[in-house]
Amino acid sequence: MNVPEKQIPIHHLTSENFQFTTLETGHPEKFNDIHRHNFFEIIWFIRVHENSRVELDFENHHLHNNQICIIAPGQVFNMKLKGEKGYVLAVSREIFKEACDIEMILTAGTIPFTLDLQSVEACNTVISLIEKEYEGPSRIGLLKTYLRAFCIMITDQINRQDSSINGRQRIEDLVSLIEENYLVQRETGFYAEQIGISTHHLNDIVRLSRGTTVKKMIAQRLVLEAKRELSFGALTVKEIAFKLGFSDASYFSRFFKKHTGQNPDRFKNTKELSPEYPFKQEGVCSKACS
Repeated sequence: MNVPEKQIPIHHLTSENFQFTTLETGHPEKFNDIHRHNFFEIIWFIRVHENSRVELDFENHHLHNNQICIIAPGQVFNMKLKGEKGYVLAVSREIFKEACDIEMILTAGTIPFTLDLQSVEACNTVISLIEKEYEGPSRIGLLKTYLRAFCIMITDQINRQDSSINGRQRIEDLVSLIEENYLVQRETGFYAEQIGISTHHLNDIVRLSRGTTVKKMIAQRLVLEAKRELSFGALTVKEIAFKLGFSDASYFSRFFKKHTGQNPDRFKNTKELSPEYPFKQEGVCSKACS
């Protein structure tokens, strides 16, 4: 008997390139399974419970009222709705790139971040305009304009939480470079040269902004991809090691255990047995996704 290959469901936008809904009236996709998007999604959690959380790329994040999370295409996402209230914007890649030009967000989305009271008031105004237009004429040009305004306000909130403009831009550049090169370039010097600063200076920026180092950021990206392959792919540990650029499986296993506390086989078996990871082939439930 052949065991079917496990595949993580991918949710697609179908009939529309811009969709608006609320958490309480029905999300355009199933939240209660592990899945990816092929589009961007902005979730504004207006009101949550004490134990509300989301899982983004295997990291759990506890939620608080008035937090926003941006999910980029390809990210692994999971959340079990328990009556939380909020808004959801599902946006095609093309439209989102018109509205938001921050490379770090385009590449990796954002973990949940909190809006201050002034931003909440302004964002509420724009969301009301989006909702009215979406449920009325639904003119895509106007919806794009409102989305652009909304993105400016929420990214300005991110910017105020990180006051170093030059450092922030370099972090964005670094994240993008790591995404493009992590399989073949693992030395800090390569990334510093591409950005145009010294290795020491780049590590200082990363340490101040992220509390880590460039090498650890590269390692985190490798570990994330390894977890994705181990959880959802059909490759062996040896095949994953070679796919990720390791010279041998034993070195990959030591690397993985160093960063996760368990070896790849144990991680893979744990995910296979865990009831929190229902591997479904279908992940859609309305006009928005298929």
